[in-house]
Amino acid sequence: MQPKTNDSLSVGSINLILFAARQQGADADALARAVGIDAAQLKNPDGRVLIQQVQALWHEAIIATNDPALPLKLGEMVNPLALGVLAYVMMHCPTLGHVFDKLCHYQDIVCEGVQTTGQLIPADDKSGAKYVLSLRITSPDIIYPEHTFNSELSIYMSVIRALTGQRLTALETHFAYPRPSDTREHERVFDPTLLLFDASETTLVFDAALLDTPVLNANPSLFPLFEKHANDILNQLHTPSLKSRVKAEIVSLMKGEEPTLVSVADRLAMGVRTLQLHLKESGTSYQQLLDETRKELAIGHLREPNVSTTDIAYLLGFAEPSVFFRSFKKWTGQTPGAYRLAYA
Repeated sequence: MQPKTNDSLSVGSINLILFAARQQGADADALARAVGIDAAQLKNPDGRVLIQQVQALWHEAIIATNDPALPLKLGEMVNPLALGVLAYVMMHCPTLGHVFDKLCHYQDIVCEGVQTTGQLIPADDKSGAKYVLSLRITSPDIIYPEHTFNSELSIYMSVIRALTGQRLTALETHFAYPRPSDTREHERVFDPTLLLFDASETTLVFDAALLDTPVLNANPSLFPLFEKHANDILNQLHTPSLKSRVKAEIVSLMKGEEPTLVSVADRLAMGVRTLQLHLKESGTSYQQLLDETRKELAIGHLREPNVSTTDIAYLLGFAEPSVFFRSFKKWTGQTPGAYRLAYA
């Protein structure tokens, strides 16, 4: 199974998941390897990981910890202010209302597959004014929406409490997935709140008066520095890098034969030497990007039990299955068959 998109998630978010899994006794390094994430990737605070890999990581982490509620516990198991630049932006907002505005604006920095929006609902004859924070899945690569919603909401609540120094709660919490057989962790994590499942949208509904709650230790002089960094990252995400464009063309051209540098350069309307030079300036090469793409696709395909390793070799454009086997072992330290037995 190859990724449907290039949607990605921040390395900071991945490290939170791995940390939580480690706290529950799992081998975090093995979990990262199982979904094709290299240790070097996890050291870059502004790095990105494909959402498809993150979804696979949630699946593996829940199996390894034997804890289906792990995503719900994420916010309280980790330091939610370790999310990276977005956390620093929110830390120096004057009020909770400003925090919500920045969370919605910079959501893609944390995860491109979820859209977070906020709406102020005026008071009526029945109730006071409310503020509704809504989450909507936007990436087709998110195949476990309940893990995504649970982890995001638990982190949001932890961030709100850490920034204000108060155990603030939502009036209502709505989940856009069916009611699970066991809701005790939902009740514990979001207590006290009205829990609603099978909702049309996943939301946190707050009393609008909370928007004026001050953020503790906010430093207005630091805010512009962190917001500039956040804007730079957001602009990079919304302007595909040359590396991501090359990998997208490799995927598009990989139909039973190896995509060549010449064919990719032609698709990008570039000369071969120009493309090679730009990739070198970016710290990579065409061969490295071809190997990365093949590795990511191979791991996805190996999770599909009905696709043989010989078929995978063909799909990835290898001339012979033996060449694919040798390459995969070089990438992961395991043969495709051994990897499938361990992780599929």
